[in-house]
Amino acid sequence: MTIMFNNSGTTPPGDEPRSERIRFHDLNAGYPGRQVLHQLTSGIPALTMTALVGPNGSGKSTLLGVLAGVIDATSGHLRYTEGSPPAFVPQRGAVGDTLPLTARQTVEMGRWGERGLWRKLTRKDRTAVDSAMERLGVADLAARQLGELSGGQRQRVLIAQGLAQQSDLLLLDEPTTGLDPEARNRITALLADLVADGTTVVQATHDLEAARSADACLLLADGRLIGQGPPEEVLTATALSRVWQPG
Repeated sequence: MTIMFNNSGTTPPGDEPRSERIRFHDLNAGYPGRQVLHQLTSGIPALTMTALVGPNGSGKSTLLGVLAGVIDATSGHLRYTEGSPPAFVPQRGAVGDTLPLTARQTVEMGRWGERGLWRKLTRKDRTAVDSAMERLGVADLAARQLGELSGGQRQRVLIAQGLAQQSDLLLLDEPTTGLDPEARNRITALLADLVADGTTVVQATHDLEAARSADACLLLADGRLIGQGPPEEVLTATALSRVWQPG
């Protein structure tokens, strides 16, 4: 597996266009005894919302994990253009309800990558946390236990944790799954605002409504790329019938 970072501000001839924030080629990944992703080649456009779409088991969360650097690809090439390391927001179920964490402590965890686990937060760190919580509308929840929050509140806290990392690349795994329509709409609007402010956002989702609001889609089935491009071109009735087969 080759991972490359292009921080020079220039793009070599014949390489990925500068409008792409991430480019991957012949990407394979999986777990011991089980291959999940098979020869994926595509790119993530910069300063857009990209949806990784597919049913459960299609490989979208695995692909997101590879892009986030929390899952190792077994082979292939992965390149990030200039910018900061990605901020990753896992599924809500990946963060235990029983952990004795307040909402603010959860957001502060977003500073660990820069500050370290045991070092005290600096004024800069506290400002980043305050800004993220205000941006996501959860400042008033700071002292509440994470397990006491509603699904929508908890998801906004987790997104604030990602935002506190101050990355220009935000990766989210199923950010609207299990939420009521009002909470889904609020989070979709918040993510659109982040893109407008200069953040590249990638979300893995099986929510077709959320996917159709994205700028670009990668449609996966059985760990293979079935389609890529604008939602109106990718999420066609024919393509979806191939992916979501009855039974």
